[in-house]
Amino acid sequence: MRVIVEEGDALPATSATQTDDAGNRLRVRKGDDRAKRLMDISLAALMLAASAPLWPVLALAIKLTDGGRVFYRQQRWGLNGSRFVTLKFRSMENRASSDPIIRPATPGDGRVTKVGRLLRACGLDELPQLLNILYGDMSFVGPRALAVGEILEEREANPVTAEDIPGFAQRLSVRPGLTSLSTVMLPKDCDARLKFRCDVVYVRTRSLALDLKLIAVSLLVSFRGRWESREAKIL
Repeated sequence: MRVIVEEGDALPATSATQTDDAGNRLRVRKGDDRAKRLMDISLAALMLAASAPLWPVLALAIKLTDGGRVFYRQQRWGLNGSRFVTLKFRSMENRASSDPIIRPATPGDGRVTKVGRLLRACGLDELPQLLNILYGDMSFVGPRALAVGEILEEREANPVTAEDIPGFAQRLSVRPGLTSLSTVMLPKDCDARLKFRCDVVYVRTRSLALDLKLIAVSLLVSFRGRWESREAKIL
């Protein structure tokens, strides 16, 4: 499957305005959603068991860095506008993770610790979110789980949050994901609006086959330690 999103591309119509033929595909999609949930539970349980020996090692490395807390706790947007709390292994300086104003990390961000750079490059900081997948807050694949109140664009008078960007509501019609079409396809520092357009394309064209491909690509990037330095990828 080849998916290309350009900033000026028109998006498909919503399922409410689609034809009967599209409605048939929607019924298949619901079956896919049940299979997707079963896959999420099975894969999350397997990865938690496999990664269990790493958790104390990562916790010790983070603690030895600056003596701060091991986990970073954050409230995020979930399915249909619900909110849930997620944990990550802390990758930024302790004072940065306590800042009430949430700003995503940028390339070369000085707030990221040395240990944090390794965690982020391999995606190891995301391991605790496997628990959110088991609980049903998240899926392995879906739009990125956005922090509530996260500042995506700095402006003196009116900073732009995720809620201000077109496509925000559509993204919430499915569970947020540990990885996503936009995460795999687009550079980390690309415009948030383009990421949202890519996420909406995923919501409207999602399938179990696409999810499996995105999981496979994401695991490969993690094993190579390339999340912080990867080029955009096209499926």
